[in-house]
Amino acid sequence: MGHGGDVINELTTDHREVDDLFQQIEQAMPGSAERKQLADQLTIELVRHSVAEEEYLYPAVRKHLQEGDALADKEIADHARVEELLKDLEGLNADDPEFNHVIVKLRTEVQAHVRDEEHNLFVQLRDACTPGDLERLGDKIRTAKKLAPTRPHPSAPSTPPGNKLLAPGAGLVDRARDFVTGRGK
Repeated sequence: MGHGGDVINELTTDHREVDDLFQQIEQAMPGSAERKQLADQLTIELVRHSVAEEEYLYPAVRKHLQEGDALADKEIADHARVEELLKDLEGLNADDPEFNHVIVKLRTEVQAHVRDEEHNLFVQLRDACTPGDLERLGDKIRTAKKLAPTRPHPSAPSTPPGNKLLAPGAGLVDRARDFVTGRGK
């Protein structure tokens, strides 16, 4: 969940972890409890990552990059599509035929988003920000991930100040639910 380094290193490491979770899901026995557990872990990681980006990365993109508003809006729209798929996945058992369809759609959306961030947004951000700015942003992202929700909340605000006000409370409730149910272990 927290890897250290600047924001680009932090988020790129998250991307590799998500890639690994998709591979583990693909390799797990279809319909198995392991597949559902891996999907839950994937959901937790994607939600934390998205919330942290929406709280800190995209405001920095708006501030530092030319056409930053358009870039941030596009990334937030990507997140909304992913969050809807995560909400769909949350209600499915691994033996449901729709489970595999949602995983494929989710992987396609996430891979496109990651490619765009890593090949476009991160390159521009590294050029526009000082190393110190990127380090401080990485620290903020790590802190946000610790407090972020672990379940999809598609109707929650995705931009400040609403997201910064509501995410920690939703995160607390989600983590309590996860503890009681054993989800994410």
